[in-house]
Amino acid sequence: MARIDESRPFIAVNIAVLTVSDTRTSANDTSGDALAARIAGAGHRLAARAIERDDSALIEEVLKSWIADPAIDVVITTGGTGITGRDVTPEAFDRVLEKKIEGFGELFRMLSYQKIGTSTMQSRAIGGVAGGTYLFALPGSPGAVKDAWDDILVWQLDNRHRPCNLVELMPRLQEHLTTA
Repeated sequence: MARIDESRPFIAVNIAVLTVSDTRTSANDTSGDALAARIAGAGHRLAARAIERDDSALIEEVLKSWIADPAIDVVITTGGTGITGRDVTPEAFDRVLEKKIEGFGELFRMLSYQKIGTSTMQSRAIGGVAGGTYLFALPGSPGAVKDAWDDILVWQLDNRHRPCNLVELMPRLQEHLTTA
């Protein structure tokens, strides 16, 4: 059974938040605010925060910049994961990811189904790894952000979570680059 092992010391990770939207600003970015508050509340550090238009090339540029930044361990985006013509966040992710974490999107949609039913099929939430950095793309609604963080990410980004978690794998994410 999953649990938090209180005998292990907590390790804070550095998380960057990107809101993808043509309409949100720092004054009305409720999803980004909800995510930033949850990150801080869990004891992690908000390493960077930005808002970018629904433009795949611009999203990709921000992702690449944050992946290359050794001070950022995790990138979480909110918005642009739907199926309309302007929803292009997964396409930007596809161009930067080295490995997909298929289970993240599957688990998110399973949990979301319990709350919004079949409407969850419209979400293209995705997770993966690039350059030793975890990346997660969440839908843009505050509810979806809360569900993804509260039900998945807060646990997997806590090194005390047993039987396993993503934090303990961080030192090994780039082991394919080491020479024998």
